[in-house]
Amino acid sequence: MSLTNPSLVDGTQLPPTDSTIAISAPGYRPRAPRTGKGKRRLSQTLLHALLVVGGLAMVFPFLWMLLTSFKTLPQLLKDPLSVLPQPWTLDNYADAWNAVPFGQAYLNSLYIAALVVAGTLLTASMAGYAFARIRFRGAKVLFILFLATQMIPKQVTLIPFYLLMTQLGWVDSHLALIVPGLLANPFAVFLMRQFVLSLPKELEEAAIVDGAGRWRIFWSIILPNLKPGLAALSIIVALDVWNAFLFPLVLLNTPDLFTVPLLLSAFQGQFGSINYGLVMAASAISTIPMLIVFVIGQRRILNSMAASGLGGR
Repeated sequence: MSLTNPSLVDGTQLPPTDSTIAISAPGYRPRAPRTGKGKRRLSQTLLHALLVVGGLAMVFPFLWMLLTSFKTLPQLLKDPLSVLPQPWTLDNYADAWNAVPFGQAYLNSLYIAALVVAGTLLTASMAGYAFARIRFRGAKVLFILFLATQMIPKQVTLIPFYLLMTQLGWVDSHLALIVPGLLANPFAVFLMRQFVLSLPKELEEAAIVDGAGRWRIFWSIILPNLKPGLAALSIIVALDVWNAFLFPLVLLNTPDLFTVPLLLSAFQGQFGSINYGLVMAASAISTIPMLIVFVIGQRRILNSMAASGLGGR
């Protein structure tokens, strides 16, 4: 019996059907069964919508702060829930900048952050190289104890730290914020160790064959290859130092030594119940610089977080 031209038993020819034509057509490919692409596409769409809603919820307070900083005091008193300023004004920024010494606070925060970042990059890279490549007795135990300090909240160490700074005579001094910050940063050491572990050992072995010592290997080979990690770490440390509030609040008493967050807190206590436009303008002045730094360096931070786990052991 032929599929393309079926006939009855008595020889009568039957007309071809659509199925027989389709089967006999050249180049015919049967339709693949439907898969779960539609369900996956729907789930991805719902996930993206959920992420967009979550992102808007996180950005909304910052947008509200910016919009409020451009509102006039009569508008805030008459319609505090209005979204757009009517009219727009920059007077809040000028008044907030002149009301307290923001310029001095900016200089204090900038040079403290710069010194802490520079010192942390040096000490963390050296310690990370030592823990990753130099074998010595008790290295693993020391590294575990060093990382264990990350589990201790900073608030617990506040009183012992203050007593130590008092004995050193560093209370009401920027030294109390600079020296401990650049000497002990377990997260920075861990990050640098992971980056060093991700580097091929053949580079060091070739340098050792050429007669290079540990210091030469570190400065000429290891440190240049740590540039992506150092760039990301500098942004992370700078953000942390800039936003520090608790320790400067306890250690600093002179207004000329205040950092930006500390001065902002004093500003809110002075003007918070009078003019929210001034407070929002002052908050924007203290937030926008670090926000710009984060937006510029976020890709480096994400790449460093991904690369730091490649050589983990």
